Amino acid sequence: MFSPTGRHRAPRRRSGAGRLLTRASTAAATLALPVVGASVASAADGGTYTVAPGDSLSKIAAKHGVEGGWSKLYASNRAAVGGNPDLIKVGTKLKLSGTAAKPKQRAARSAERPAVRAAAGDAVRPVSGGTLTAGFGAGGSHWARAHTGQDFAVPVGTAVRAARGGTVVKAGWGGAYGYEVVIRHHSGSYTQYAHLSQIRVAEGSSVDAGERIGRSGATGNVTGPHLHFEVRATPNYGSAVDPMAWLRRHGAFD
Repeated sequence: MFSPTGRHRAPRRRSGAGRLLTRASTAAATLALPVVGASVASAADGGTYTVAPGDSLSKIAAKHGVEGGWSKLYASNRAAVGGNPDLIKVGTKLKLSGTAAKPKQRAARSAERPAVRAAAGDAVRPVSGGTLTAGFGAGGSHWARAHTGQDFAVPVGTAVRAARGGTVVKAGWGGAYGYEVVIRHHSGSYTQYAHLSQIRVAEGSSVDAGERIGRSGATGNVTGPHLHFEVRATPNYGSAVDPMAWLRRHGAFD
């Protein structure tokens, strides 16, 4: 059961370090977490892979079809990775034992994307179905200021999709927002998807309009499961614009 009135509370200020490290999820979310470091690396032959910026164990395991997923990949490379699987370093060489054929992996990724994609420049709804609850500018005790986004009341686990194509600039823990993804679009605007139970992209990833980026949840400060969708002029809190007007302008709503 889920509450159709789920809301999030105003975010608290976070330190720079807090944005780079991902906290353990009480919802047991499966995350694609950013690596630390900034040097350039590439894939290698012979069943090994060199970690590159933006990689995570889950992303590498999915890309190369590692049987057993990221946990098997971590178990095979624990000595190289260290005690924290969320903080793999750029340049680390990993053994890709138990990989499946790459054509199957490409087919699997294609299946994750919707059969009908938005035309260039058009937007899609971030979730299918659900109920529009707290809107942009709403007031109340749940927020320090007026509400900065549009809430969609949906059950935990509902597919969340990129409203437009762009590049992921944040993917991880967002304090009061719980697990969040922020995407920079080609137009210069940003969209935020908050309170997620699962994240399927990493910082630096390119996404298409309609591509699944995670699943809805109830992480962070909420009163019930929902997606908080926000449109911003910058990647950060405090620059929000009306998300429903933006979605209508780009064809996602009538």
